[in-house]
Amino acid sequence: MSSLTIYRRVVLARNFSARTLTTTTTTTTTSSSEPSPSSPPLPETWTPPLTHFKITLRRSAISLGDKTKGTLEALGIHKRNQTVYHRHSPDIAGKILAVKELVDVENVPSSAVRNQWEQRQERRAVRGYKVVGNKRDVFMHV
Repeated sequence: MSSLTIYRRVVLARNFSARTLTTTTTTTTTSSSEPSPSSPPLPETWTPPLTHFKITLRRSAISLGDKTKGTLEALGIHKRNQTVYHRHSPDIAGKILAVKELVDVENVPSSAVRNQWEQRQERRAVRGYKVVGNKRDVFMHV
């Protein structure tokens, strides 16, 4: 089934002459034996809520003022390319805005938050060898 609707509207131009705008819309409905879903299906992948800022210092604050250096220190950043994590809060957001030219900021979920030791372990290279045994274990017949 199809229906046609025509809307007419009178518009006054700057010189007070009347103009008519005509809009035509056509709607088509189809009937089927299957009911249409009332809500769209949920996405298959669920993403956790973003609860933390991941802040990485990209530029040094050597020649900047004490206020900027103090802001970086308050965020816990002391070296270039150092990354810290903070929960979303207004005071942290204000500190980030004060040093926004120096840092990179990402929103991450709480599962992506890493402490300093975990970050170091992720950067560390694999050993390159595996200890199979040693002479002491062979001598003691263990």
